[in-house]
Amino acid sequence: MHSLDFDYMLSLVPVLLSYLPLTLEMAAAGMVCALILACLLAVVRVTRVPVLNALALLFISFFRGTPLLVQLFLFYYGLPQVLTFLVSINGVTAAILGLTLHFAAYMAESIRAAIVGIDRSQVEAAQSIGMTQGQLMRRIVLPQATRVATPTLMNYFIDMIKSTSLAFTLGVTELMGATQKEAAGSFLYFEAFLVVAVIYWIVVEGLSWVQKWLERRLNRAYQR
Repeated sequence: MHSLDFDYMLSLVPVLLSYLPLTLEMAAAGMVCALILACLLAVVRVTRVPVLNALALLFISFFRGTPLLVQLFLFYYGLPQVLTFLVSINGVTAAILGLTLHFAAYMAESIRAAIVGIDRSQVEAAQSIGMTQGQLMRRIVLPQATRVATPTLMNYFIDMIKSTSLAFTLGVTELMGATQKEAAGSFLYFEAFLVVAVIYWIVVEGLSWVQKWLERRLNRAYQR
């Protein structure tokens, strides 16, 4: 029976942690870009601009209906054959692009639902006192929509961090890619993957704590 090599596991921790920043950077970049795109898609969906709304629905349907891994391969291996200017795209860029488009499709619907969920009477009251559309969105709709959507968006960010593990299939040496190489070199697969699983777990638990803190902060004004 194979016994765990604890010395190897301890020595592996600092090695893998050195690749954690790249994992977090890819997730953060993907989250920022996805949030911007999701807000644009949500606005198009709420305003129902005829042609743009149809395109937004097609975008959301495609990226929600296909696996992220397929999308990553499409961007990294497929598109450069069709669009020659993408031949120089590297694995990190392709991974961020895939994460952005994939999660934007999900986040757009969450943001749209948060916006349309605002009580219509508040919108009508704001319009009755002469608020412009911009003031209405800034002072009434967006603050409440942010409070409603934040927990879901944080969950997507957590999922995005875990999804960066697929970037190793594009040749990116991030947290999962480094683990794969270390395990292949030592043949201690169980120990290596157990260590990386614990690292992901700790990161996710830390973000879950931040999520709960944000929810308390955002809900403070609504507590009696």
